[in-house]
Amino acid sequence: MMVLRRRRLAQAGALGVFTATAVALTGAPAAAHVTVSPSVTTAGSYTVLTFGVPHGCDKSATTKVSIKMPEQIVSVTPTVNSNWTVQKVMAELNPPVKDSHGNEITQRVTEVVYTAKTPLPADLRDTFELSLKLPDAAGETLAFPAVQTCEQGETPWVEMPAAGQDADELEHPAPTFVLTAKADADAEEAAVQPVSQTTEEPAGGTGVVGWIALVLGALGLVAGGLALLRTRKAA
Repeated sequence: MMVLRRRRLAQAGALGVFTATAVALTGAPAAAHVTVSPSVTTAGSYTVLTFGVPHGCDKSATTKVSIKMPEQIVSVTPTVNSNWTVQKVMAELNPPVKDSHGNEITQRVTEVVYTAKTPLPADLRDTFELSLKLPDAAGETLAFPAVQTCEQGETPWVEMPAAGQDADELEHPAPTFVLTAKADADAEEAAVQPVSQTTEEPAGGTGVVGWIALVLGALGLVAGGLALLRTRKAA
C-alpha cells in the first residue's frame, strides 16, 4: 500500500513538472514581445493603449522606444512616465481635417518617442500609455511598429504576418489589435452588465401595509404572551 502511494505521488510530481515546463515554453515567446493592450477596441471610440516593454536587447538596457502611429490616427496624448521623456513627431496633413469639435487640424502625430532618463535594465519591464481616438473601421487590424533601442543594439518590432501566416511564427512581430464593431461591444457590455435593482414593489410582494400588519401582529403576540404569564402567576 505504501509503495503504491509513493508511486502515485511520483507520477503526480512528474505531471506537475511537465505541465509547468509546457506552460513556460508556450508562454515565453508571447511574453517576450513588445505588446499593445487597448482599454477599448470599439471602432470610432476613445481608448488608452498600454505598450509593454518586457526586456532589453539581448541583455542590454533599453534607452529609447519609438512607436509609429497608423495613418488613420491623427491626435495622440501620451501619459507622463517619470522615468522617460516623451516626444511627439508631427507631419503635415494635406488636406487638413476637422476634429469632433469642428476645429481644423493641420498636423497629425506620426510617431511617439520615449527616451529613458536612466536606461531600463534588461531584466525589468515598463509600460507606456497613449490616449487616442480609434478610426471608424470595424474589422481592420491596427499595427503600431515599435523600435526598441538599447545601449548595445536595437530590436525592431515591425514584422507583419503575410496572408495566411500565423503572427506567432514571426520573430519580431509589431504590436497589433483588431477594431471591433459597436454592436459587438454592446453585446459584450450587456453580458457583464449587473442586474439593476428597483425600488418598485412587485405584484404580490410585501408592501407598506403588509409590513404594518406584520408589526402589529408581532406586538399582539407579545401582549398575549405577557397576559398568559400574568394569568399563570395569579393562579
